[in-house]
Amino acid sequence: MNKRLADLPKLLDVWRKSIGGAARRSVKGLSEAQKFWLGFAFFCLATTFLISNPFWRGASAAEQYKEGDIARESIVSPADIFVTDFDETERRRNETRQGVRPIFTFETSRAEQALQGFRSAWENLQRRTDTANANAKIAANVKTNANSKIDAASTPQWAGAGGAEVGKVFSARKFSANELEAVTRVLRESAEGSIYGDQDRQYFQSEIVLIDRLKPNQQSIVKMPESSMTALSAARDKLRDGLRQIRSLSEKEAEAFNQTLAPLVQPSVIYDGAATEKARGAVEKEIAPVTIALKRSQKIAAAGDIITPEMLAQISALRSYSSSNRQSNRFFGLLAIIIALFLIAWKFVQHSGNVSRLVLPERKTFALFGFVVVAQTALMAAFFRLAEFTAAQNLSAPLNDAALWSYAVPFAFGSLLITLLADRRTAIFTGFFLALVTGLIAPKSLEFALFCVIASAVAVYGIGRYRSRQSVTTAGALVGLASAATAVALLGYTQQPFILNTVLLAIACGLGSGLITAAVTAMFLPACESFFGILTDVKLLELSNADLPALGQVAMRAPGTNQHSHAVGQLAEEACRTVGANALLARIGALYHDIGKTAAPDHYVENQHGKNPHDRLRPAQSAKIIISHVTYGIKLGREMGLPQRIIDFIPQHHGTRT
Repeated sequence: MNKRLADLPKLLDVWRKSIGGAARRSVKGLSEAQKFWLGFAFFCLATTFLISNPFWRGASAAEQYKEGDIARESIVSPADIFVTDFDETERRRNETRQGVRPIFTFETSRAEQALQGFRSAWENLQRRTDTANANAKIAANVKTNANSKIDAASTPQWAGAGGAEVGKVFSARKFSANELEAVTRVLRESAEGSIYGDQDRQYFQSEIVLIDRLKPNQQSIVKMPESSMTALSAARDKLRDGLRQIRSLSEKEAEAFNQTLAPLVQPSVIYDGAATEKARGAVEKEIAPVTIALKRSQKIAAAGDIITPEMLAQISALRSYSSSNRQSNRFFGLLAIIIALFLIAWKFVQHSGNVSRLVLPERKTFALFGFVVVAQTALMAAFFRLAEFTAAQNLSAPLNDAALWSYAVPFAFGSLLITLLADRRTAIFTGFFLALVTGLIAPKSLEFALFCVIASAVAVYGIGRYRSRQSVTTAGALVGLASAATAVALLGYTQQPFILNTVLLAIACGLGSGLITAAVTAMFLPACESFFGILTDVKLLELSNADLPALGQVAMRAPGTNQHSHAVGQLAEEACRTVGANALLARIGALYHDIGKTAAPDHYVENQHGKNPHDRLRPAQSAKIIISHVTYGIKLGREMGLPQRIIDFIPQHHGTRT
């Protein structure tokens, strides 16, 4: 046949073969028992890690709280805890440091130093001026060519601030004693008092400590220093304005005096950073570390309590305790619980025997069960985390309640998948198993465990015979309705007020849980069918489609064989119903049991019309052709990617003789 089944082998079949091949190579040399227990260990470790993974959830949901939040669940200390509250200790030390007054030093002689600096520079200028005048007289009397050199050497130089330009202004005329006295008075008035540098204003507080540099043992407390002291910029502005008020000075002369006197006005109150830090460090060391002591089973907060700063400190202590080496204790304790649960599941599978409808062996059934448990645990961990993140993005109720958003978790996914792939008994056990896992991972253990049980039961018993892919959608709709009703019931059980927005959000999340359950199940179902080699009723019905190339070739090239196959299928189906076997599997297998006859259809009696080709052949050759339809049919079925259970019908309908 040139054409093969249109969708077989699918991409999933290729993946199954590649993954299966890699797995077989990795465990090559191990016995069946060793392979089983290796897989058992993987399921236990994977489930435990997904539940206790710190990347999904912290030590407690309580660590997401802020001051003023409402406790969504009771927070209880798991053991006697005695830890240092580093945050509170640091806060108290910072408060103590801030309570230490900044220290400033006071220079009482700043004004005198300014006056002395001006007088010294002015007297130096006067001496230079007198010398220059004397040299000028000598030059006039001698009348030599050197007079220019003498004048240059005798030109007065101003030694203060402002440079040569200021010196020229001061040398242009002789200033009277009254003028100099007025300038000196303005300088004294501007430079005296408590002057602080503008850059030190940032260190001011309501009170500062002022220490006289000449008398370091004497300290004074200055209140409101910014209002009682003068900024350096204000003092220099006062100097400039005072000089301009001297009427005998020109504007140019007043500016020259300002240029030379302004640098002499310096801060007399200076911030002593080293002394301040030393004082703060001394008082900081006196603050003892703050410790938090919690007793075993001590309730930190009850559900509904308003989170206070004291509660936040205790929650922080609980987080520190949980993130210490006790985290490993929790992991190994949880691992022991998960191992016990999986052992119970294995014993359940063993005592249940093979799944009759699909004849799944015990170990394959347990492998399917373990895969479903790990997959749903990963989904629940991810969805609970997503619910917390969504609630954290909202500030108003009820959108900030992570528990309400968590009703959208697809709790029924595992049970629905097992119902479709195995049987209801295994599926309902899976539902209870996953309810226990939900209790270990959910923020409100009991509520969500009940939610999981109810949703799983609806998924198991709400779906009828799985005869179409639409059955998954139907099951999802039923699960959504049941989840919405359960969510509202849990609101009443937890005594939450039936506010319209809260009820609508709970119903919406419950319906969303059903939709997500159907979507995820529809995605995993074909993969599990292919990977575990499971023939569901839908898969069998798809193989009965007469439009498939394989069946189309049989109908076209071997119409007698096609009619014979359908007749055999009807007989086998009726016989299976009588004895309680899988009637659908028998009918579909009958449709393919003689596909090998398409190689030479006219050599089989049901396809002959007149002449018989065997009349011209030797008996041995005829027998070989008749028998070859079995071996050719097996080869053809494998090339087309038929499930092994269907291929088994080809040799088995003739027994073992061929």
